[in-house]
Amino acid sequence: MAEETQQSGKEGQSRFAVPDGAVLSLLGSRDENLRLVEELLDADVHVRGNEITLSGDPADVAFAERVFTELVTLASRGQSIDQHAVRRVVTMLSANEAESPAEVLSLDIVSRRGRTIRPKTLNQKHYVDAIDKNTVVFGIGPAGTGKTYLAMAKAVQALQAKQVNRIILTRPAVEAGERLGFLPGTLNDKIDPYLRPLYDALHDMIDPESIPRLMQAGTIEVAPLAYMRGRTLNDAFIILDEAQNTTPEQMKMFLTRLGFGSKVVVTGDITQVDLPGGQRSGLRVVKDILEGVEDVHFSVLTSGDVVRHRLVGDIVDAYEKWQVQQDVLDQNGAHHGPGARRGNQRRGR
Repeated sequence: MAEETQQSGKEGQSRFAVPDGAVLSLLGSRDENLRLVEELLDADVHVRGNEITLSGDPADVAFAERVFTELVTLASRGQSIDQHAVRRVVTMLSANEAESPAEVLSLDIVSRRGRTIRPKTLNQKHYVDAIDKNTVVFGIGPAGTGKTYLAMAKAVQALQAKQVNRIILTRPAVEAGERLGFLPGTLNDKIDPYLRPLYDALHDMIDPESIPRLMQAGTIEVAPLAYMRGRTLNDAFIILDEAQNTTPEQMKMFLTRLGFGSKVVVTGDITQVDLPGGQRSGLRVVKDILEGVEDVHFSVLTSGDVVRHRLVGDIVDAYEKWQVQQDVLDQNGAHHGPGARRGNQRRGR
């Protein structure tokens, strides 16, 4: 990207050429990326052919240069650039992190039929890196942050690279109280409602036609947490999902299943505990217990890492703000309307 920067008086200006093959991807369909960049940046942006001119306050121009440099790098690598990518690049650069957004957004984990799974935020990149470097990783964060999806992608990657011999996916079946006998049908029928999201994610990463064969051979196992008891799991990539719905005893039971050559990822959202009777969440207490233990890592994802609809992040923030207010009212002994006291008792307060 050829670049020319000058400054006259208090106004800065930068002019550079974008490689021909990257122009269309950079600007977007009907220039939608360009319009979003103009909205997000304080510098004035002018495009003529494949030449872009930036002008305005020198600091704003310098920041805009960094944004376009990252976007051009992504486009030059053949990645399609949409408005989500533009927002993520601007957000990452605004946070003044040392890592290049283009490097974060270019990290391929698993590819299938032209679709590639990659981290989409810096925290997600740190989470993925932590899985590479540690034997036990906890991914804690709200819905939509990719904590389970990325863990499963890393599991598939490890299986394909023959780093492990099998993948084990498990969830606590809270609604059934871990007692599945009263549900109708076969074992697969009984566990299906609780494990369906894990199957759905697998279908994005592995040829769906091969999944039954891999499950029959034991290469992929999807089972309720209760079925982990008494086992030692060697040479496996093991994921415990919805871990906020484990008791401390269940969490200990699960973690002590770890065998040689295995890796464990535990994911959950400590704001969404569904345990009955005010039971403590194993995910809430495990950080206090294992903090500082070597080869155990805690990755915390936030509403800023939500990669679903943009509104999901706003909803998560709104709920967190509301919960803080309710906690203050609880501490002051205030009620929140009819039934508030009963609700607090249900949460074990």
